[in-house]
Amino acid sequence: MTEFAWDSSLDGWIIVVGALCAVASALLGNFLVLRRMSMLGDAVTHAVLPGIAAAFFISSSRSSLPMFIGAVVVGVLTAVFTEWIRNVGKVDEGASMGVVFTSLFALGLVMLVQVADDVDLDPNCVLYGALEMTPLDLVPILGFFVPRAALILAVVTLLNLTFVVLFFKELKISSFDPALATTMGFSARWMHYALMVLVSITAVASFESVGSILVVAMFVVPAAAAYMLTDRLATMVGLSVVLAIASSVGGHLAAITVPRFFGFGSTTTAGMMAVVSGGLFVLAALLGPSHGVLVKWVRRQRLSWQILCDDIVALLYRVEEKPNQVITLDDLADQLLTSPWSLNTALRMLRRKGEISADGSLHLTPKGHDRGRELVRSHRLWEQYLVVETSAEADRIHPQAEQFEHFTDRTLRDRLDDHTEAPTEDPHGSPIPHEKDSP
Repeated sequence: MTEFAWDSSLDGWIIVVGALCAVASALLGNFLVLRRMSMLGDAVTHAVLPGIAAAFFISSSRSSLPMFIGAVVVGVLTAVFTEWIRNVGKVDEGASMGVVFTSLFALGLVMLVQVADDVDLDPNCVLYGALEMTPLDLVPILGFFVPRAALILAVVTLLNLTFVVLFFKELKISSFDPALATTMGFSARWMHYALMVLVSITAVASFESVGSILVVAMFVVPAAAAYMLTDRLATMVGLSVVLAIASSVGGHLAAITVPRFFGFGSTTTAGMMAVVSGGLFVLAALLGPSHGVLVKWVRRQRLSWQILCDDIVALLYRVEEKPNQVITLDDLADQLLTSPWSLNTALRMLRRKGEISADGSLHLTPKGHDRGRELVRSHRLWEQYLVVETSAEADRIHPQAEQFEHFTDRTLRDRLDDHTEAPTEDPHGSPIPHEKDSP
């Protein structure tokens, strides 16, 4: 396997250009994701093609200014047409975006093919990007030669960052509650159109680096991954920037190293940026502290084991309420409808917590007795409350009370006690235990 050679003048600039593109897109992508408008970013990204083609047709050059103007105009028209079709046609936003997106994108492709021969335009470059070629197109800046794409994307990134910082409050409020934004004195609609203008500018600036198709990933995936990691908007924006940079760095390194393990020289950096970004999203979706799939699964497992342990303690407490009653492991498994393995595992957990005797017998320790009293008191108070407040039949309230007892603390038990006028028995005639510190 041939070792790859790192050239800082080439590879370094490729990463810088990719990172600038990713950061510029991710800054705006946060608000597209929050507004549930990720596909609108996709629509604008593709629908600006007619504007670019029209700019080429009129100016017969690839000057940046006509490209920006054409893309911005069509980008705003995309947002306007989407809103108009949704309101007039009485269809949902997804359908209206589909109509505008496909129509303008198809028109743009037709126009690009028609004008490509006259203005030396490669449609594949617009669609797939040419990130590896950006270090070869240099412009002098303060005595240094800088890739033109890096200069353009740096300006766009600074523009997007300034917009997000200056209008962060307005963007946040209009994203979550447009009506509230209007009552506070600023137009949510104008914020929407301003966002679309910047999305259009960012999309055009990214064409030469990651292309019109792959830039969609940079708009959506880093922001979506950050959304899985936090519930705070400011933190989400910061994390999306970090993930965007990680995608660009990891994407280029993967593009020049991973294919060699399969006998290939390298692959497109823009494509690997999207792949790495998707991989980071998968990790965030699995391991996110609040919304991660694995984290939720672990929490559910912990809750299931905690409920099983509580059920064992509550059942043993009820057994101890009745003199001379003995219960076996088989009786426990039958009454709790659990397997012997799960029961033995829960018993080991309870012994480690010090709630049942460590000698192997099924007897509660003082700590376990206190916990059992809390559970049984909660259960019987809930039964009394459901009968008194909802007129439920006594023989139908046990399942609900059994669920509620696991999530009832001292404060809620006191409130239940007050609402039911401090009963001494539940609807079945069983005594309701007092709190530990009650007389």
